[in-house]
Amino acid sequence: MNEFISGETLIRLSLFFGVLSLMLGWEHWQPRRPLIASVKVRWFSNLGIAALNQLLIRALFPIVVMGAALHAQTRGWGLFNSFDTLPWIAIIGSIALLDLVIYLQHRAFHAIPPFWRLHRMHHADVDFDTTTGVRFHPLEAIASMVIKIAAIVCLGAPAVAVLAFEVILNATSLFNHGNVRIPPGLDRVLRWFVVTPDMHRVHHSIETRELNRNFGFNLPWWDHLFSTYQDQPEAGHEKMQIGLTTFRSGGDLRLDRMLVQPFLDTESTP
Repeated sequence: MNEFISGETLIRLSLFFGVLSLMLGWEHWQPRRPLIASVKVRWFSNLGIAALNQLLIRALFPIVVMGAALHAQTRGWGLFNSFDTLPWIAIIGSIALLDLVIYLQHRAFHAIPPFWRLHRMHHADVDFDTTTGVRFHPLEAIASMVIKIAAIVCLGAPAVAVLAFEVILNATSLFNHGNVRIPPGLDRVLRWFVVTPDMHRVHHSIETRELNRNFGFNLPWWDHLFSTYQDQPEAGHEKMQIGLTTFRSGGDLRLDRMLVQPFLDTESTP
């Protein structure tokens, strides 16, 4: 099992840095909006907190998600381990249901005040680019990992499905936070299958109504199904304001200030 998990780590890291490099190059080549804050400060803080999260997750959850899937399989735990299901159905079903869990978790983190205190750091970024896709508070990363492991065990998700989901989740988070320009016609087609940057940017609006729309990360279907979809920001993508009404100074973008944001008594539940 250790060899399998080590291989999973190598695959995830390789694809993460590959997609990150592609997105950074795309943003430089065809940016959607001009950035207003220091790129040097933002990238150091956003990528730094992503590295810190990975170290904490590996320290606190040594078996991580792949180990949880393999353990559930050997014990016969979970939905797909309880029935004689075709492998491809278990894989596709697990990926889709895990994505639904992420959607519901995202809505809960907006609705429940203690979780919003953690999640609002993600929204406090005053710019929107691919590094925003890895900007999550360590306590939120830990809470998300607990939820994800519980979902994997309850579903009895196959290890290969978990690996595929993790790769897809990392890649789409980098993609749908990208400050990239996609032709409107292509964007409309892509929205049938994946959350696009223009779709997810609405969710990072400073306007509360828009902040509570477009919760999806991978699949756009959940927002349509649960009536949380909004096609475009009211002010337009070039003029909309990104972030929150608080934490807008240059100092708030520093890594040390980001870490203490959940403990500051500002910005109530949206």
